[in-house]
Amino acid sequence: MRLTCGLTLIARGVASLRAGPPIEQTILPVVSTGGGMLLLAGLWTPIAGALVAVLELWNALSQPGDQSTTVLLGTLGAALALLGPGAWSFDARLFGWKRINIQDRSS
Repeated sequence: MRLTCGLTLIARGVASLRAGPPIEQTILPVVSTGGGMLLLAGLWTPIAGALVAVLELWNALSQPGDQSTTVLLGTLGAALALLGPGAWSFDARLFGWKRINIQDRSS
């Protein structure tokens, strides 16, 4: 999930920057590409996921047209922010991978 979201964000950001828009319109793709790189590496995953979710929500509300990819990326960003990093991420190597064990109530 992290790979799909990160690679898609990076590809969209690079494609948007190649079009050569004015500087005011390049801020969103640059920040989105940065969030995609952080998600791809698994670094600061909750922060990067929340950033991607907010940016994609802003993108969906501010631009007309087909928003299916934007909604999908926003949903993936929110899910990654809630799930956190996976076992193969920089966050897991730096801070340790945490596992939550839920005890049965009958015990």
